[in-house]
Amino acid sequence: MTRIKLLPGDIVDNAITQHCKSISYTYTEPTIFFEYVLDTARLAKENKLYNIMVTNGYMTLEALRMIAPYIDACNVDLKSFNDDFYSITCHGRLKPVLNSIREMKTLNIWIEITTLIIPDQNDTEKELTDIVEFIAGLDKQIPWHISRFHPDYQFMNSKSTPLNTLDIAFDIGKKAGLKHIYKGNVLGDVTETLCPNCGETLIRRNGFFVDMNRIQQSSCPACGQSVAGVF
Repeated sequence: MTRIKLLPGDIVDNAITQHCKSISYTYTEPTIFFEYVLDTARLAKENKLYNIMVTNGYMTLEALRMIAPYIDACNVDLKSFNDDFYSITCHGRLKPVLNSIREMKTLNIWIEITTLIIPDQNDTEKELTDIVEFIAGLDKQIPWHISRFHPDYQFMNSKSTPLNTLDIAFDIGKKAGLKHIYKGNVLGDVTETLCPNCGETLIRRNGFFVDMNRIQQSSCPACGQSVAGVF
């Protein structure tokens, strides 16, 4: 296997050449290569690029505060609201993740939260309600991504998440007042961002592609309502 060595400047130069607006640090927990992320994000910010961390949220507050000036958004996996699940399945703890999410909010980092719903693991109505109440208690504008599980790699002993479970989670989130809830890992599913004031469709996505984006200057073109997010 050929290994390619890329310095932070190479990453930023490539993003600029490809006309990217942002760099996302993902698919391996970015805090594992924290110094590399920090150097790259700092240089990216100097070149007017946005920086996004896709993270499990399991980090020290000191590390988070150090990198915060260069991070525009974080998508955090809130895998469960049960410390036993974190301890047994993830070999971690729940509290540090919750503390990180709270601190991101304090540091004015845009937050989105993803929960992979696994049958018989973290799919009870009580646990979904606990997750939703935590998010709503921070900010009802925080998007919640509820992803469908399918058995793969080292987690083959569970069945795929029934679509009805995602519907239940969606309804729990809506009843708690969450403004933006998205179902993920659903083949052919179209997701929309709606204006929280008038309900106008602002963004329509089909899988990984954006079919329509009508947001103008971070606002709804129909009623002028400010739309939370980084645009």
